[in-house]
Amino acid sequence: MKTSKNKVLLAFLIILIFVLINMATVVTRPGEYRVIRQFGKIIRIDTVDSHPYGLGFKVPFIQTETPISSKLILSDLAASDVMTSDKKSMISDCFVLWRINDPSKFIQKLSGSQQNAESRISSNVYNALKNVISSLTQEEVISGRDGELAELLTEKLGTGLNAYGIYIEKIETKMLDLPDENKEAVYSRMVSERGNIAASYKAKGEQEAQKIKNNTDEKTTVIIARAQKTADTTIAEGEAEYMRILSEAYNDEAKADFYSFVRQLDAMKATLKNQDNTIVLDKESPIAQLFYQGAD
Repeated sequence: MKTSKNKVLLAFLIILIFVLINMATVVTRPGEYRVIRQFGKIIRIDTVDSHPYGLGFKVPFIQTETPISSKLILSDLAASDVMTSDKKSMISDCFVLWRINDPSKFIQKLSGSQQNAESRISSNVYNALKNVISSLTQEEVISGRDGELAELLTEKLGTGLNAYGIYIEKIETKMLDLPDENKEAVYSRMVSERGNIAASYKAKGEQEAQKIKNNTDEKTTVIIARAQKTADTTIAEGEAEYMRILSEAYNDEAKADFYSFVRQLDAMKATLKNQDNTIVLDKESPIAQLFYQGAD
């Protein structure tokens, strides 16, 4: 019986020691802080780098530990209405990447609650967003969505959240759009503006085309006039040469009479083209004289 009691007592002591060691051991994993408190007061904060292998110790029953994440956290903020400097209403939808960089301040100011932290971040970001966009026109806001707006927001937000143990890694806008009731009017205005621009380009193009056409017509008229002048000169020279050759060919009386005879025959032939082969001629007619000359 005594031996059995000793075994039970030994087993109880072993379990008690194991429980005490487990309660006294603090294991800090990557991506987290371990906040050690004594009677509710923070006495130290352990990280992976603060102890070999992330292993630390605390006093059982007196000291407690609370894990807090040190990882990057994504918070999707609620969409909100903002007003540009030219009094245009826009809807902004942002997200924030942040982390806890001071667990002590985070616990003191926000009770260590991520929900409280996101509420504070949302309030500060909205104020920064409102101030930044109110200093820009709608056109500047839209053109700044490639990164300029995020830089201005980060700069405006500054270090205001450091007092809460929060570090803002990045702010980005998922959506920056017009309210539904304004979209149709804005789109119509944009279509009208693009139509005016297109009409302006078309008018300039037509004006340039007419200018080119006029220049081409003028050049064409000059070229045709020169060509016509050259053609008339060539024709006149050809006719003059023809008359010269003809004059040389019939420069004596015999050739001239023969030429006159042939021309008269051609004229008579032309007269007798129809089926009617009867011709009545005046005696004084050159053709009649041809027949009288033949009779002699």
